[in-house]
Amino acid sequence: MNRIDNEHFYHSGIIKYGYTPQGLRWNSHESQEIRFYQLVSLLPRDASSVVDAGCGFGDLCTYIRSTGQYTLSYTGLDSLEVMVEEASRRSGERIYQCDILSDPLPVAEFYLCSGALNILTHNAAYRFIERCYNASTRGVIFNFLEGNQESKTFNYLHTTHINTLAEKLGAQTLFRRHYYENDCTVAFYK
Repeated sequence: MNRIDNEHFYHSGIIKYGYTPQGLRWNSHESQEIRFYQLVSLLPRDASSVVDAGCGFGDLCTYIRSTGQYTLSYTGLDSLEVMVEEASRRSGERIYQCDILSDPLPVAEFYLCSGALNILTHNAAYRFIERCYNASTRGVIFNFLEGNQESKTFNYLHTTHINTLAEKLGAQTLFRRHYYENDCTVAFYK
């Protein structure tokens, strides 16, 4: 379901850049935080629980805490043991090894996802979004690479397909664009 070998992709990043945003294949700490800001800006102020789907090193948890705007019950999910270990160490929160596409998912008000869709196939990305939406009580907020580009590594999605999925799920959408090249953040609200 991945476009590439997930484990090799991230392990080679960690070997080259360490436990940094670049190790997770972000361009920089700043570009990671730009995306986090967009995700969190779509999270209602009264939210009380989130699951970070594809949590990596747990950096989104650290970011949410740094804003001082939320007191959230946080759970992280990642498919790779190295991520689970590092996120647990950094956040002190509940972090579980989990395949979002096939394992049972915990219930939370909101699912958040930053970057995890980028190396999935189109069909896997849509299944990922749908499973997160169904495990939430209020919605899912995620970012994705938007466009028609063909890449052997990264997955670009079309907004029309995202809207079609939202309609299928009965979700109300809110999009954020023009904050970073080819990047889009969307909330599917119940």
